[in-house]
Amino acid sequence: MHESEHAAHGPLAGFTVGVTAARRADELGALLERRGAAVQHAPALRIVPLADDAELLDATEALVATGPDTVVATTAIGFRGWLEAADGWGYGEELRARLRGAQVLARGPKVKGAVRAAGLTEEWSPASDSMAEVLDRLLAQDLTGRRIALQLHGEPLPGFVEALRAAGADVVVVPVYRWMPPADLAPLDRLIDATVARSLDAVTFTSAPAGASLLNRAEERGLLPPLLDALRHDVLAACVGPVTALPLQSRGVETVQPGRFRLGPLVQLLCQELPGRARPLPLAGHRVEIRGHAVLVDGALRPVPPAGMSLLAALARRPGWVVSRADLLRALPGAGSDEHAVETAMARLRAALGAPRLIQTVVKRGYRLALDPAADPEDPDPDGPEPDAAYADA
Repeated sequence: MHESEHAAHGPLAGFTVGVTAARRADELGALLERRGAAVQHAPALRIVPLADDAELLDATEALVATGPDTVVATTAIGFRGWLEAADGWGYGEELRARLRGAQVLARGPKVKGAVRAAGLTEEWSPASDSMAEVLDRLLAQDLTGRRIALQLHGEPLPGFVEALRAAGADVVVVPVYRWMPPADLAPLDRLIDATVARSLDAVTFTSAPAGASLLNRAEERGLLPPLLDALRHDVLAACVGPVTALPLQSRGVETVQPGRFRLGPLVQLLCQELPGRARPLPLAGHRVEIRGHAVLVDGALRPVPPAGMSLLAALARRPGWVVSRADLLRALPGAGSDEHAVETAMARLRAALGAPRLIQTVVKRGYRLALDPAADPEDPDPDGPEPDAAYADA
């Protein structure tokens, strides 16, 4: 895209992005909208409030009664939240005293800061934020009979607890900020339906539980196969990092992830990926770029209704080639068998584009995109007939 187009519309203009985040959803949505995207928000989960979490209270009481030998702090916000909840229950000082007598491992610099702010000292912390390194460090020790408190944030880490228990450790899981399905499932259902219908260009995920919750809800509704098909072929799955991507990748969905696992780089990645998937076409002397719910015509953003986008997508699969009315009718959702629906949708599409000659009527045959003769499009059928040039402007 030209720089002027970036300035006028933003790199995500014409694209619709789904946001599944529960925390910081407003921040992510604002970053996307600032770059031109339309945003559909549907929290895929909710967080159990710490003060109401009976499981966290049980784990805290167990550790106050019998202190741990080792404490693994995995997230700064989770570690701080745990101590604040313990203060609220009246266990704060006793818990800190137990933790001061234990070996403390902190996953990364942020967690190390939270540990020190609590008046504790970490014995070791990996520079990489890697839980795999933490696990290796623990397994290098003799864990027989060793009591390990593992502070979690969200879902348990795959295989982590099992590996420690297999090595003989007594693991007390501290489930800080547990995820639950959203109280109102309607927005999530709408997001699933929009993904299946290819009304979204991308769906963002900022936690592994969000991806798992989306897949579980689709399975409950009998929509998992079409959802996976959409995510595998047409709707981009963008994850904030590799751990977040695991539930999707386990189902055969390829994902994209930024080099830095933060919201800003995630949005920048979408700014590169989505325009890169939109193929610019030279049509009837104009430069046309077909996006998710709009078209750029010579840099001007033209919103197009859903029926028009369906027709345009069918025509763009083979630019310059004739597409029959029957094939276009099949591309129109809910049109039935009335070919007049194609003519009506086509008239509205041409009006929306503001340049009727971009799409040409081929007499008694159908329609084609008016690919400029000088263009050399990728030929999807090199052994087939030449594009039909017997058209009339209509």
